[in-house]
Amino acid sequence: MTGTNNVSSWVRSWGASPQAAHDGIGSFDDHPPLADVTLRQVVRISGGGRRVRVRFTNEFGTAPFTIGAAQVGLAVPGGGVRPGSERVLTFSGAPAVTVPAGAPILSDPVDLPLPDLAKLSISLYLPGRVETCTCHDPALETGWTIPGNAVATPALPEKAEVLPVRALISGVDLLSDAPAKAVVVVGDSRTDGAGSTPDTNHSWPELLAARLAKQGGVATGYVSNQGISGNRMLNDGIGAAALARFDRDVLATPGLGYVVLSLGGNDIGISFAPRDDGLMADFLKRFPGAPVTADDVIAGHRQLVARAHERGVKVYATTIAPFEGTEIYTPEGESARQTVNEWIRTGGAFDAVLDFDAVWRDPDRPSRIREGFHAGDHLHGSDAGYQALADSIDLSLFS
Repeated sequence: MTGTNNVSSWVRSWGASPQAAHDGIGSFDDHPPLADVTLRQVVRISGGGRRVRVRFTNEFGTAPFTIGAAQVGLAVPGGGVRPGSERVLTFSGAPAVTVPAGAPILSDPVDLPLPDLAKLSISLYLPGRVETCTCHDPALETGWTIPGNAVATPALPEKAEVLPVRALISGVDLLSDAPAKAVVVVGDSRTDGAGSTPDTNHSWPELLAARLAKQGGVATGYVSNQGISGNRMLNDGIGAAALARFDRDVLATPGLGYVVLSLGGNDIGISFAPRDDGLMADFLKRFPGAPVTADDVIAGHRQLVARAHERGVKVYATTIAPFEGTEIYTPEGESARQTVNEWIRTGGAFDAVLDFDAVWRDPDRPSRIREGFHAGDHLHGSDAGYQALADSIDLSLFS
């Protein structure tokens, strides 16, 4: 949110956790290498500001890649850019930059006043070949590949093709005129927004951002969603384990003020799932990791709380919502979920608790999500389910 005093600070207004392309759950494994192509992607920021910079990423790349040109502007429906809003991005004053393997890079700031919840179009031209693409899967907001250098093309060309992932971008920072704090949510697919309607910004962190924007007058309307679908807290898998990525994805966030932990469901579900199940056997072959207990998940939470509190930020946790009806459900896993949730509610480790289990559970069968709140798979939220989670959050926690 913007204000009128003279205190300025950079704050993360949008984020997506970097992943290796091969560890996702979508189809980018089979995508041809990117070369001589423009990527155009749309992100919806949370809080607004007067200057903007973009964080590009090659953190899972095995070789450097070059950005030949880049531009931002206000997005219009259909992949276009609003005339007059276009801003050329530079890097230490140069129009092109080589991003080292394993590294991110920030663009130079540009003046571009953006209101809360604005949709920003980011275009970058890749003149050379990108063999290994650092991405985020799924995108849940349509992006495109365009042959050649189309960075400055305002309308989306007919030859554009849909890009199935977030590619090579991981953050958008705004310069706020008011003292600003970012709310960073770290979690799994339920945080990422799996099951919600694409192109509607219906993950619960995005819906929380919309509530904060509507409230107005609060300098903490900046929400960065660092969920990864399939992510675990204690073992690598789809994305690095939350314990491993916490410094990069959370603690290094500009303007960090609050952390929300929404983790542990995949650790429990996968650890207690039948080992001979075809889906689970395939997952464990790709992403091995020792089974964990409820005590292990609790210990993981304690580690993350300690690391966040060292930075002087408040830490909130969500309880783990039900998942009976899925392939990974077992009575033993349900017992572990209940044990962890009881500790989250009563253990006193967190500055506040968001009881998502209470919001989603079926009153007649508490190990299941109530009908209408899941996306048909008894695991992920529907649009209504994610809205219910966002609506249950006390906004005064972020004031």
